[in-house]
Amino acid sequence: MVEWTECERATIKDIFAKLDYDSVGPAALSRCLVVYPWTQRYFSKFGNLYNAAAIMGNPNVAKHGKIILHDLERGVKNMDNLKETYADLSVLHSEKLHVDPDNFKLISDCLTIVVASRMGKAFTGEVQAALQKFLAAVVSALGRQYH
Repeated sequence: MVEWTECERATIKDIFAKLDYDSVGPAALSRCLVVYPWTQRYFSKFGNLYNAAAIMGNPNVAKHGKIILHDLERGVKNMDNLKETYADLSVLHSEKLHVDPDNFKLISDCLTIVVASRMGKAFTGEVQAALQKFLAAVVSALGRQYH
């Protein structure tokens, strides 16, 4: 179990309260699919993913990016219970979708970059540390079915 300081809890809640899910989620997933093209294999039903412009303009990518952020928001609301919060998603991704658990880390890195770009100077080292700690805890919870 991850131990959170009150400052980390407040920082994480503040980040997610200020995010524009409609733009940040799609931007993070698009970035992941462009930068790490092998991740596209999990999205074969999404249609045209042939180049960066197609990925960034793909409505299915945008929709799934928003879903990812809403699922992360569940974690923000359940920071002390991440394994249980993500148990069903972990099973889905490991047993049904056969997603390589390393991909959770890739999307979290892309999300960090997008959040940093949106927050600008407010994205201090302390903010980054709290966000990355949270995302690492979520990645660990999602990947637990694989062990």
